[in-house]
Formats: sequence, structure tokens, C-alpha cells
Amino acid sequence: MIIHFCVVYLYRNNSQIQPTSQFRLRMAKLQKSIDKRTALLKATLNLINNGGIQEASMAKVAKMAKVSPATIYLYFENKQDLVNQLYLDVKAAFSQMAFEHYDASLPVKKSFELIWYNISRYKLTRQEESAFLSQCDNTPMIDDASRQEGLKHLQPLLDLWKRGQNEGIIKNISPYLLYAYTIYPMAFVTNTHNRSHCTADSDSLLADAFQAAWDSIKV
Repeated sequence: MIIHFCVVYLYRNNSQIQPTSQFRLRMAKLQKSIDKRTALLKATLNLINNGGIQEASMAKVAKMAKVSPATIYLYFENKQDLVNQLYLDVKAAFSQMAFEHYDASLPVKKSFELIWYNISRYKLTRQEESAFLSQCDNTPMIDDASRQEGLKHLQPLLDLWKRGQNEGIIKNISPYLLYAYTIYPMAFVTNTHNRSHCTADSDSLLADAFQAAWDSIKV
């Protein structure tokens, strides 16, 4: 009886060893693939920020990411696909920070204040990604389909502005103008901070900047 138990126990344990080993191997390969894709996106971000979209050739991206030129096409169809996917990845990370701790049940101004400060924190701490998004906003490097997909990441903010307009709190103007009045000026402030012309992360400056943003859209 004891022998039978031991045989069954060993059989069951041994039967689990092989799948576990295979699983770990698959996970290792998956992680390696993720790391290569991340390296390619990071290289693209660096090249675009330092030389513009024209500098981010597939060959240069592959070289900076330390992968073979052929490998890049396992992850991206072409340069446009590469830049589009970089944009969507960065936009997703941006929105994740922008809406951190966001609660739609809060009053409109309180909700907007939370989002505004989250975005300012992103722009101050993720300078490379912020610079890239600014280029995407001001150049045609991203195709329309990706741009529209990227807008979906801002839906909570658009919904908040719509609620504010319905409640008579926010001016009844285009969301593009609302964004231009409240979010775009933040880029100028953070850029001057990055050049050490002012300290954008000081509480008083951020408070003044938020108040100016809110005053520009409130009724």
C-alpha cells in the first residue's frame, strides 16, 4: 500500500515537472520577445526625439536596439506601423497616469484638478515620452486611424468636460479648444522647467497654472 502510494506520488510529481519546465521555457521566450519589442520602441523614441521622424529609419532603429535588421519586421510591418504602435503604447501609459485615482463621482472641478495634476506629473517625470507626444500632436507622423485610437484614451476627460457643460460649469465649446486652453499650455511650462528657466514642479507655480487653466474654461 505504501509502495503504491509512493509510485502514484512520484508519477504525479514527475508528470508535473515536464509541463512546468516547458511553461518556463515558453515564458522565457515570451519575455525575450517582449524585451526586443520594448528595445525597438525605445530606440525609435530616442531617434525621433533627437532627429525627427526622418532619423528613425528601420536600419537605425534596429542598430540602436541591438537586433538584426530582419528581426524588426517580425514585430512591425513597416516604419509607419512602428511609429503608430509607439504612439499607442505611449498614449496608453499617459492615460494610465492621467486617470490614476480618478473617480467620476467627484465634482467636476475636483475631478478635473486631479486629472490636470496627474498630467503635469507625467510631463515632468516622463520627459522623453512627453516630447514625443508633442511631436505627434504637431506633425503628420501618425496616421488618422492611430490618432483616433489614441483619442479613446482621453475618453474619461472628454466625458468629464461634457458633464461639466451639461451642468453649466464648463463653457460650451469644442473639446479640442478645452484641451488647447488647459493641457497645451502645460507643455510650455514643463519645457521651460526642463531648460531650467523656471521650477515647474513648485507647488505655487503648479497651483497658479491649474487656476489659469480652470479659469479659461469655467463659465
